[in-house]
Amino acid sequence: MTFRIHVTGAAADAVASVVPQLVADKVASGITAQDPALWGPDAEAEASKRLGWTEAVAISRPLVAEIVALREELHARGVDHIVLGGMGGSSLAPEVITRTAEAELTVLDSTDPGQVLAALRDRLERTAVVISSKSGSTLETDSQKRIYEKWFRDAGIDPTERIVIVTDPGSPLDQSAREAGYRVFNADPNVGGRYSALTAFGLVPSGLAGVDIAELLDEAEATSLELAVDREDNPGLVLGAAIAGTNPLKDKLGIVSDGTHIVGFADWAEQLIAESTGKQGTGLLPVVLDKLAPELEFKPADLQVVRLVANAEAHHLFPADRHEGEILVSGSLGAQLLVWEYAVAVAGRLLGINPFDQPDVEAAKVAARALLDDRPETAAPAFTAGGVEVRQTGDFLAGADTLDAAVDALLAQLGPDGYVSVQAYVDRLALPQLEGVRDLLAAKAKRPVTFGWGPRFLHSTGQFHKGGPAVGVFLQITANAPEDLEIPDRPFTFGQLIQAQAAGDASVLGEHGRPVLTLTLTNPEADVVSLFEAVN
Repeated sequence: MTFRIHVTGAAADAVASVVPQLVADKVASGITAQDPALWGPDAEAEASKRLGWTEAVAISRPLVAEIVALREELHARGVDHIVLGGMGGSSLAPEVITRTAEAELTVLDSTDPGQVLAALRDRLERTAVVISSKSGSTLETDSQKRIYEKWFRDAGIDPTERIVIVTDPGSPLDQSAREAGYRVFNADPNVGGRYSALTAFGLVPSGLAGVDIAELLDEAEATSLELAVDREDNPGLVLGAAIAGTNPLKDKLGIVSDGTHIVGFADWAEQLIAESTGKQGTGLLPVVLDKLAPELEFKPADLQVVRLVANAEAHHLFPADRHEGEILVSGSLGAQLLVWEYAVAVAGRLLGINPFDQPDVEAAKVAARALLDDRPETAAPAFTAGGVEVRQTGDFLAGADTLDAAVDALLAQLGPDGYVSVQAYVDRLALPQLEGVRDLLAAKAKRPVTFGWGPRFLHSTGQFHKGGPAVGVFLQITANAPEDLEIPDRPFTFGQLIQAQAAGDASVLGEHGRPVLTLTLTNPEADVVSLFEAVN
């Protein structure tokens, strides 16, 4: 067994009450057989073309030799630095795979000009770029491809020798890239982006970066038989019941890395869970926590903790009072990826929603494009304090004229089952300390707090923010970039693009009745101090 799980408390009660019915309904074998009827008639059309991930190991095997051969070819030409231009499902899996394997991969999942420039200026002469987009029309990855093409040409390098494309067959990117002479890897079109970890989207950048991707597939294959069998110890059924079968539903899912060898797994799981379940006013909100997170001290009643440990079977070694009611999981990375995919599909059935669509993700994209097309003047701030411009979407500031009063006004909108979402549309390489805002807000609000780097979370938890329960309040942090960057053959810059993405998302959240406090750092490095003082 390559995956182990131990449950107590409400999670154990859920497993005991829910799993027998899942077994009787043959849910596990039905998922493996790609039965689209498992999630009801409304989901059937989408599910019928989104279950290819159940056979991803077999379909992906032939890719391994191709990827390894390309890696060796690049190395022979002195190219040993891999950059990944991708968003959401195209970047989150390769990030956890390479970090766990200690392989270097520069993940460019941002439109912040500073972050894009940092990637461009890093060993360009030794760099190959993987441009990864399932739809082949993702605005962020198209922009990244355009700028790398220009920089390669300006450096006297043929872009077709350095840019590798991963996309669905027949996509606009697939067609244009093949015509231009790029190397193209196609993924199974019957797999959604967030379920694509074991397809070309996860394997091409990871393999080129040096990961043993054959071993990763072996790890997943080792647990696949357990997942396919209708038994009460099926790990996919057990985990799915534990996270989505509690009564009342604990719909905030705190994910803690505590002894696991896997690095950054919660960031990948965050998209899988939030985008799959956050719709029709329900869903599970993943909250990425560290071992000292305030939520683990005040323990909200609606928070279910999942702890990734070295060995879940050694639960007797953990202090009982500390981990009572938690879900302990352990296993190889390949096994974890596949088990969680099954579990979230099971969770969708239990919640009565379609786990394969993302109806609210497109809204923010449309709003951003409209702002880029019209380029309206930025609304004047409600006030400015300490170099930070303060704006609101909604009407909650009520005369606040200091940063701490503005934050307090936002938190006053929190209900007893609410959450705070921090969205940082900034250069995360230049301002990594912003993640510290999360713990400070959690201690202050005494409610779960999520943190997302923009715009990447728009392809992840952004679905839950609009489609899930209407109980979130949103702190949006933007920054004036010290240096902007033109996007070749586009009428807007990277700086304008990320500003439009932030403003577009705020407008859509406002249309859904969600309050948004936007703090713009006019002098980012200096203004961070004011921000921390306001939330502390």
